[in-house]
Amino acid sequence: MPEITMPRLSDTMEEGVVASWLKQVGDQIKAGEIVAEIETDKALMELEAYEDGVLERIIAAPGTTVAIGEPIAILGDGSGTSATPAPAAAAPAAMAPAAPAQPASPVAQPDSTPAVANGNAPTASGERLKSSPLARKIAKEIGVDIATVTGSGPGGRITKVDVESAGRTPAPAAPAAPVAPAPVAAAPAQAPATGGYEEIALTNIQRVSAQRLTESKQQAPHIYLTSAIDVTELLAFRGQINKTLEESGAGKVSVNDLLIKAVATTLRQDSSVNVSFAGDKLLRHKAINIGIAVATEAGLFVPVIHDADRKSLSAIAAEGRDKALRARDRKLRGDDMSGGTFTISNLGMFGIEQFTAVINPPESAILAVGAAQDELKLDGEKVVARKILRVTLSADHRSIDGAVAARFLQQLKAIVEQPLRIVT
Repeated sequence: MPEITMPRLSDTMEEGVVASWLKQVGDQIKAGEIVAEIETDKALMELEAYEDGVLERIIAAPGTTVAIGEPIAILGDGSGTSATPAPAAAAPAAMAPAAPAQPASPVAQPDSTPAVANGNAPTASGERLKSSPLARKIAKEIGVDIATVTGSGPGGRITKVDVESAGRTPAPAAPAAPVAPAPVAAAPAQAPATGGYEEIALTNIQRVSAQRLTESKQQAPHIYLTSAIDVTELLAFRGQINKTLEESGAGKVSVNDLLIKAVATTLRQDSSVNVSFAGDKLLRHKAINIGIAVATEAGLFVPVIHDADRKSLSAIAAEGRDKALRARDRKLRGDDMSGGTFTISNLGMFGIEQFTAVINPPESAILAVGAAQDELKLDGEKVVARKILRVTLSADHRSIDGAVAARFLQQLKAIVEQPLRIVT
């Protein structure tokens, strides 16, 4: 019978969480119908059925983490339909594995556990222990001898849940040698417990983001350059544009929309920053795809404006609003967040004047944008108030040296301070 397996729904996904089932055991399913919602490292995404059939068994209950390629349900002709409800999220059977696809992340560590092509590790007696690659990887990371783990999956296969359970179970202590009884002393008074904390489980998006950003800081030598940009004319220009758009019934343009277009225009003129580091070579991207960091309760999402240099300012504004809203509702699709070549993170709305951001791999640069502040400047012999915006470029020094990064900021500053160049 065909299996419904955990698909690869993003370019960095290694595993996903079954958020909910939209079909029940016994339901007739047509190819193309949405059967479940999957939480990836980037978003909550819909899982489509690839063929017709009857949902005969749900293997992975809502809340279960499953590696790519492992089965989450069984699709058949209805003859094997079980009335048994879906297992609880903590049930080990929810992780019954099949042969997984190769992981997307280039930083995944190789598994040193002896194994054959079907993913089975040998025991001391020469038997083959059935185990998934994810289970073996976790066993190595937490120091569990996988040969001592009892598998709960089909055919006794060892799953991730089995390994984690074994890691939490302490080894039995050796019996203590008898000692002579000692006089019993009064126990000291214990101070009442203070403080404490509340445990808040990370979402899959938060967990994977934490891992990838940590890897970014460890592997990419960051350099930071800050530029102060006079945005007085830009803000006035935005006011004129929004007045025109309001009269036509169109949506307004934000400062961030203008900066997206300005960055895209700068990258079109000089693509030296629109690159990725790839070991012994650089990848200079032809497309200019600008990621926009969006904070949500579930974690940080980075929807992408593809071909931002070719789109009008109003088109960028409309697309940015739509994707930011869908990010907060966790309705982004995989292609909404893939293919980014440069990211902008704007905290100006919180009154933050200046900050540095961590590069979003595999990109080589991210621009941190603060709030525009009133500052006094000399204009000839007069002192005038101007709106000054500080931006900080974080760059991967392996692919972008200081001079290249400085030239980019110099060109961006020139475009922003002459805003007509943004739309021409």
